[in-house]
Amino acid sequence: MGKGHLKGNDSKEKKTEFSLVRVMGTWKCKLGHKVNKDTADCVSAAKIYESITEQGASWTVVSPIVFTYKVTETRHLLDPSNDTLLLGHITDPRQLDDIQKSNKPIKRFLVVDQEVYTIYGTKITAYLEANNVLYKILSLPTTEENKSMKMALKILEEINNFSLDRRTEPIIAIGGGVCLDIVGLAASLYRRRTPYIRVPTTLLSYIDASVGAKTGVNFANCKNKLGAYIPPAAAFLDLSFMQTVPRRHISNGLAEMLKMALMKHRGLFELLETHGRMLLDTKFQADNSVYGNHCLQAASQATRIAIVTMLEELAPNLWEDDLDRLVDFGHLISPALEMNVLPSLLHGEAVNVDMSYMVYVSRERGLLTEDEKQRIISCMLGLELPVWHAAFTMELIQKSLQDRLKHSGGLVRMPLPVGLGKAEISNDTPCEILHKAFVKWCDELSGPSDSN
Repeated sequence: MGKGHLKGNDSKEKKTEFSLVRVMGTWKCKLGHKVNKDTADCVSAAKIYESITEQGASWTVVSPIVFTYKVTETRHLLDPSNDTLLLGHITDPRQLDDIQKSNKPIKRFLVVDQEVYTIYGTKITAYLEANNVLYKILSLPTTEENKSMKMALKILEEINNFSLDRRTEPIIAIGGGVCLDIVGLAASLYRRRTPYIRVPTTLLSYIDASVGAKTGVNFANCKNKLGAYIPPAAAFLDLSFMQTVPRRHISNGLAEMLKMALMKHRGLFELLETHGRMLLDTKFQADNSVYGNHCLQAASQATRIAIVTMLEELAPNLWEDDLDRLVDFGHLISPALEMNVLPSLLHGEAVNVDMSYMVYVSRERGLLTEDEKQRIISCMLGLELPVWHAAFTMELIQKSLQDRLKHSGGLVRMPLPVGLGKAEISNDTPCEILHKAFVKWCDELSGPSDSN
């Protein structure tokens, strides 16, 4: 890689590329072509580029950052014989072996959503005590209205009092997407980055919040305006949590699943179209279900496709360097809608209203046939999702798209379905198309779904 001295545009400027080599416990700059990998303890992937001019010197650091995290499906996560919650995030066999041989008790700080704690608190406590864990459980009302820095700071105060080892004692978040987001942000701030584990207990967080890198809280009446991109050490997924989730919240999660189907996977759309009501009725549980193995197969297939398609889009773009993101479908107008009508619409419901309108935009642009449009809307209604809302006005659309222009490099970047299971990013949808779609959307849908 090293080229030695290079001349820049200014004939008096000298640029030099250095590799970073560790020898006998210390790092040294070495010209790339002088690195002897046989005598070096380690050669870093980072580089330092030195530029010297008559005005002085400058240094440019290029340092790749690699994050590794696991998304693991498991069963009976809170069974004391299942050590996934305590050890499932560890990837180094030697570290795992050391912990299992040690007499020192495992130490864990847990933040559990208040409603989840009411249902599972006894079981969580029994699990920790059966495994001889030194623990602190913080039960909090993690709702969209409470998703704030005040809540994050409360968590941080408790973490500080508990005194964690930020290298080996990950914080565990158990709850819905709001809980996972707040805890993730708190963990990213504590000692600049403390590992954390996500345990989603709602369908929405199971396929969305748990598998990415985003953390955040609401600020200045804007959704997730403060946050960081810090993925968890691991996310542990157990579908059995869904059996205690209210029906409306199962429907809420199906909206994000439908998003991935419309953007990327026709087969998932057809599965939701055919079996979505069964999944809603059974809450993704095969036990004691008249549907039996058929339900288990559909639930497993639907969740896995949703997670894989989500990871496909997130993994190459965890920090959103590329702003053309298919996962933003349904998220152009919905953040403002959701914040404006709290708490009457859940996140997935607001997203679905946005998606429903965008389906009409796609139809007006000729990207969807009338039959495809009707199939999508029928599927949404079958999943008991709202497809229209009175607060979703033309004024809100225009304001949200203007905000989008400010924060997305001067482009709207509007994901739109092109047929079923395919999509494109549009930057040039005319205002007249948006208005025409809005009028038709209101004319056709304002009656049946104005229930939330």
